[in-house]
Amino acid sequence: MDIDPLGPLDPNFAAQFTRDMRRPPCQLYLISPLEVDGAFPDRLRRALDAGPVAAFQFRVKDVDQHVAAALAEPLQRICADADVAFIVNDSISLAKRLGADGVHLGQGDGDPREARDLLGPTAQVGVTCHDSRHLAMEAGEGGADYVAFGAFYPTTTKAVSHVAEPVLLSWWSTVFEIPCVAIGGITPANAAPLVAAGADFLAASNAVWGGDEAAAVRAFAEVMARPK
Repeated sequence: MDIDPLGPLDPNFAAQFTRDMRRPPCQLYLISPLEVDGAFPDRLRRALDAGPVAAFQFRVKDVDQHVAAALAEPLQRICADADVAFIVNDSISLAKRLGADGVHLGQGDGDPREARDLLGPTAQVGVTCHDSRHLAMEAGEGGADYVAFGAFYPTTTKAVSHVAEPVLLSWWSTVFEIPCVAIGGITPANAAPLVAAGADFLAASNAVWGGDEAAAVRAFAEVMARPK
């Protein structure tokens, strides 16, 4: 875990936090598995048919851009048909090539200003900010449309070097209007505290694709439903 230059958050902040009901309800942000060929397009269609999904992030590794584009195109059509934002992980150039709805940038993947210049004013630009308020504020100043915090729980999807606490979501959503995404090991069983803490989106990958994707999307929808 890095030391945030802003210092530690007061743990009492979370105890005093009440979710602002003027913000939209928390929504699901799906992240693809690394293998998206074969039967995966059918699985994606099934997941999107099962319940509300705000965005789908196309995340493949170690393939050249021509192969990535070929894998992405059928998934992009499925998302378009379902009115789900299609976001490309890491690569501004691939997002540009595909005419994607946006791009998600890690800390080493480029500047949100560069993404905005290349992808245009309507593109959704997200930035990984780990457990750092400082990085998130920098991303917001750079024009990011959302910031992603995590990992909140242990995850097998990628190596975890940063652990975030739910109070970070509470602080962010109190101080800033830019939406925040919670990521890292999130399942329907452990998601409720993150929704209560102020997450605008829950990012999920293995929790959906590691089993019955339709059942998982329905279970997430139940957890994220705004309290009556």
